[in-house]
Amino acid sequence: MPKISVSIIARNEAKHLKACLDSVAWAYEVVVVDCESGDATGEIARAAGARVFVRRNEPNLNINKQFAVQQCSGDWVLYLDPDERCVPAFAKAVMKAAERGEFAAYTAPRRNFYFGRWLARGGKYPDTQLRFFKRGHASFACRDVHERLQVDGRIGALGEAFEHYPYDDASDMVRKMDFYSTIKAKSPVEMRFSRGPRRFLVNYFLRGGFLDGWQGFAAAVMDLFGEILTYIKKYNDKIS
Repeated sequence: MPKISVSIIARNEAKHLKACLDSVAWAYEVVVVDCESGDATGEIARAAGARVFVRRNEPNLNINKQFAVQQCSGDWVLYLDPDERCVPAFAKAVMKAAERGEFAAYTAPRRNFYFGRWLARGGKYPDTQLRFFKRGHASFACRDVHERLQVDGRIGALGEAFEHYPYDDASDMVRKMDFYSTIKAKSPVEMRFSRGPRRFLVNYFLRGGFLDGWQGFAAAVMDLFGEILTYIKKYNDKIS
């Protein structure tokens, strides 16, 4: 059986990390990069048996994501965020894919839980992510936080989903929107104001976000405001 490593970066994630680590207790090893947390993140990771590295909290998250991957010694690497969970069906799919070794990396659907509801539409499902790969065949580019893994080889697809619990409450949602809009605003890539409204219309109406109740509306509106906030920060706030 191929050895599977799990890599995670975390900052002040004591509330979520234990559940994430419990969900990957089956892994050959777990590597956690603690990005200067001020809570018990590091202690929780060590108590779970993870290999813990403390690193500077880089604005570009991919820098520490790539560092975490480089510390892994397994044949395969699964990257997870602290607010994500590897459910049993997904774990089995990962193990089977590693045994077959047919592809260099795999995408997987991600289920998003918003305020008491699993979103099924509106661009929030299947929310395909590229997270599982053969060690040495993929890396996180450190130019832009939103760039996905760069893969050397063919990419397959897993049929099972993992889970994502992105927000604790409305305040957490606003805080993360502010954080990510600041990072996106610093990107050299040009953007248009129309991106936000267009994304709202496509996700809420064409992709059926309205069928996910008020949670679907909240998700679409926050995406809209996130794009608008990014535009304002990029072209009016003179971010250094």
